[in-house]
Amino acid sequence: MNEFVAIADRLVPVDYGERLRAGILVPSGNAVAEPEIRAMLPNGVSALVTRLPLRGSSEPELLAMLDGLETAAGLLRDAGVGVIVFHCTAVSTFAPHLAGDIRSRISRATGVPAFATSDAILAACTALKARRVSLLTPYIEPVHKREIAFLTGAGLKVVDDACLGIDTNDAMAKLPPQYLLDWASRTQPSTSGADLCFLSCTALRSAPVIAALEARTGLSVLTSNQAMAWYLLRAAGLPDAAPGFGRLFDCAAGLQLPKSSDF
Repeated sequence: MNEFVAIADRLVPVDYGERLRAGILVPSGNAVAEPEIRAMLPNGVSALVTRLPLRGSSEPELLAMLDGLETAAGLLRDAGVGVIVFHCTAVSTFAPHLAGDIRSRISRATGVPAFATSDAILAACTALKARRVSLLTPYIEPVHKREIAFLTGAGLKVVDDACLGIDTNDAMAKLPPQYLLDWASRTQPSTSGADLCFLSCTALRSAPVIAALEARTGLSVLTSNQAMAWYLLRAAGLPDAAPGFGRLFDCAAGLQLPKSSDF
C-alpha cells in the first residue's frame, strides 16, 4: 500500500513548451505538417496550430488563404506564443514580396515576431551552402513554375525539377513515404550538378525519407516542414539537433534572418 501511494503521488510530466511556444498557421486541408513538426521539435518547444482555409492549388484559392491572416494570428497571440509562423510553401513562394508582406501583417496585428515558410527555405539553403537545387514538388504545373521562379529570383539555380500534378492537400498527403523516396531517387540525374534536393510542400509525408534520400543520393535533402522546424529553433537561439531528419540540423545559427524574425 505504501509503495502504491508513493507511485500515485508522483506528478506526471507534461511538456508545455517552457523554452518556446510557437504559433503556426497551416492550410486547413493539411494533416501532415503538425505530426512532422512535432517529431522534429525538442523537449520544451511546443507548436500551437491554427488553420486558414486552403485545400486546392488554384491561384484564387492560394491568395484567399491570406484573407483571414490577422484574425488567425490574433488567436495565436492570445495563447502567448513567442513567434507566429505562416506555414505554406505554395503561398509564401507565390511572389518574391509575399513573405515580407505576410510577416509585416502578422507583426502589425499582433506585436509578435513572424516568419514564413519561404524564409526558412532560403535560410536553409544558405546554411547548407547550396546554390544548385533539384526541386521536386507534388504541385500542379503553375504552382511548380512559380516556385522555380521564386528560387531563381532569390539567387538559386534550379538545375533539375519535376512535379506530380496534384491539386489538393489531402491527395498529396496520401502519397506514402516509400513512394516519395523512390520517386525522388529516380529523378536525381547524376549529371545535373545539384548540391541540394528540395522535396517541397508542407502536405507531403516527406520527413521519414530525409535521411534515406541523403544516403541514396549523397545530396543534402530539404523539406518544407524540416526547414521550418530548423529555422524556428535556430532563430530562437536553440541549438538542438533532430536525429534522423537530415544534415540541416547539424547547421548552427548565425544567419541573417528577416528583422521581424528576431525572437
